[in-house]
Amino acid sequence: MTVSIATRFAPSPTGRLHLGHAVSAVAAHDFARRRGGRFLLRIEDIDGTRSRPEHSAAILADLEWLGLGWDGEPTYQSRRQDRYEAALDVLKGQGLVYPCFCTRGEIAREIAAAGSAPHGPGGQLYPGTCRMLDSAEREARCAEPHAWRLDMAKAAAVAGPLRWQDELAGDQLAEPAVFGDVVVARKDAPSSYHLAVTVDDAEQGITHIVRGRDLFAATSVHRLLQALLDLPVPTYQHHLLVGNAAGQRLAKRHGAPTLEAMRLAGVDGRALARDLRAGRLPTGFSWQKD
Repeated sequence: MTVSIATRFAPSPTGRLHLGHAVSAVAAHDFARRRGGRFLLRIEDIDGTRSRPEHSAAILADLEWLGLGWDGEPTYQSRRQDRYEAALDVLKGQGLVYPCFCTRGEIAREIAAAGSAPHGPGGQLYPGTCRMLDSAEREARCAEPHAWRLDMAKAAAVAGPLRWQDELAGDQLAEPAVFGDVVVARKDAPSSYHLAVTVDDAEQGITHIVRGRDLFAATSVHRLLQALLDLPVPTYQHHLLVGNAAGQRLAKRHGAPTLEAMRLAGVDGRALARDLRAGRLPTGFSWQKD
C-alpha cells in the first residue's frame, strides 16, 4: 500500500522566527514536495499568555517570503482544546496521570531542601511530591489550580520497551524516564507541548516529522504517549541546528536575528531558501555539530 507522505512546520507564535526556523521549514517543505506529499502548517498557540496574533501573521509572511507554500488552511492549537482534553481523559482512565498542585517556587524549594535532584534533558526533575498524595487529599484539593503529570514509572511499565526511527541517526530506543513525571496538561492550558504535538501529528496524518536536534530527546516522551494513546508512529528526521557567531544555538529568548528583519531589510527570501537547501548559511552563522 502506498503511504501518503505528510510533513508539517509547527512554530509557536511567541516571538518572531529566526534562521533556525527557516532551516526546519525548508527541510520539512522539501521533504514532502520531493515525494509528492503534503506540507502542513500548524500554529502552536497553546500558550495563551505568550502567543500573539501579530507573531502568527509574521509566520505566514516569512514562509511566503521564503517561497514556501503549505496545503490547506493553517491549524491553530488554540482551537483544538477538546482533542487534548479527550486524550487526557484516556490517560486518566488508565490511571497514569495525577494532579499536581505545586508551584514552580515550591518545587525549587523542595529540590533545594533535598540538597540534590536527578537531572534530565530539561534540567532538574520534578521530585514527585504530588504523586505521593493519597486520593482523599487529592479530592479535597481538586478546586485548586493544578496541572496533570504523567506517572512516568507506571506509564513506562505499561508501555514496555519502545523504539523509533530517525532517518539520520537510525533506530532508537525510547528513554522517556529521563524526563521524569512530565506535565501533560498545564494549569493554564488543557495540554502541554508533549501531549498536544503527539495528538495533532496523529490526527493530521503526519508520516514524517522533520525538525531540529534540540527536540531529539523529547521524541522519547512522544513515543511513549503514542503507545499509551494507541496512535501511529511517524518516522523522524532531526537536522543540524544553527548557531550565531559566538557558537550559541539560535533562540528567541536570546534575541536571535529575525527573518522579519531580514525580509524588511530587502534580503531575497527565495535566494536564502536556495542557499539553505545547499547547506550554505549567511555570514555570521554556522552549523552546530553537537
